[in-house]
Amino acid sequence: MQGLPYLIFERDPSWHVPDRAECTALWDRFEMPDHIRAHSDLVAGMAEAIARKLHEHGAAVHVPSVLAAGLLHDLGKMYSINHGGSHAQIGAAWVMSATRNPHIAQGVMQHVDWMWEVDADDDRQLHCLCVMYADKRVKHDVMAGLTERYADIMDRYGITPEARERIAFARNQAQEIEAALSRRIGVELNEHTFDSGRLVKRA
Repeated sequence: MQGLPYLIFERDPSWHVPDRAECTALWDRFEMPDHIRAHSDLVAGMAEAIARKLHEHGAAVHVPSVLAAGLLHDLGKMYSINHGGSHAQIGAAWVMSATRNPHIAQGVMQHVDWMWEVDADDDRQLHCLCVMYADKRVKHDVMAGLTERYADIMDRYGITPEARERIAFARNQAQEIEAALSRRIGVELNEHTFDSGRLVKRA
């Protein structure tokens, strides 16, 4: 992270953080289909639960911002499916235009790829890591472990050797994030699912 602090936004208290109603209004505005809404709602709930746990352990993570970024992370998904382009970049641009909040826009922008060394002890990373990890734990509109999630991704998108290599890299990075967040909060996240903002031990 040293030398790249300008890429990690520090939250400014003056930035407006949209609540759930404002986020769902943006879903309507950008015509998000129901299945992506269901996925986004689950991602947001999981990201918020992890952020709350981090906050309880003294981390400087702003829980309402994590919730908003989770709700909006796939705002550009259907546009990118229909017209091409990166849904993370498109969604981040739309979120920045609509909210004027670069912290939330960055959470949207960085939910697919993390370009730097994972360090859950660096509070500046936690906003993005919560959203990114939660997205990797929600398979369509159901909770899943990383093994199941990436097996599904490999089956659907691992068409070429290059695609399989990219998916394997993403899976390894998601596992690294899971381990880092688990260490920070003292909970093995792979053993838990999430319900109503709570960590729930798998049966």
